[in-house]
Amino acid sequence: MGGQRSGQPWFHRGLRFQCTGCGRCCSGGPGFVWVSPEEIHQLAHHLSLPIEEFLAHYVRPVGNRFSLVERANGDCVFLHPQTRRCMVYPVRPEQCRSWPFWVSNLRTPADWEYVCRICPGSGQGPLFTLEQILSLLWGSGLEKEASSL
Repeated sequence: MGGQRSGQPWFHRGLRFQCTGCGRCCSGGPGFVWVSPEEIHQLAHHLSLPIEEFLAHYVRPVGNRFSLVERANGDCVFLHPQTRRCMVYPVRPEQCRSWPFWVSNLRTPADWEYVCRICPGSGQGPLFTLEQILSLLWGSGLEKEASSL
């Protein structure tokens, strides 16, 4: 990966992040918010819905995986349209919890600089160590890509 020295990623000294709750990471173009069976159960329970009803309204199959559905404008189905806050924040999927520490955001310093322009919490707040960042990458389901960093 560009910017590596002595086998370490360019962000080996850590990166700063503090979620501002702006909702920008939950909106925009179409994409996937991958959810595991365990996360599906947690979300359904949080919303006091039977699994079948939750699946019918909030989940779409993609190959052999599951993703949350999106609104027509690309917003996550759980991003409140007026407040722009996550309606399931306490039980949000691991992919959401790991933002902005996604492989696509960390490939190069330029990728991170772009994230800092679109996400007001990126580059701000507490320092996440390399170990914490790699742990979040692993937890996001992107572990195969993380090995390329």
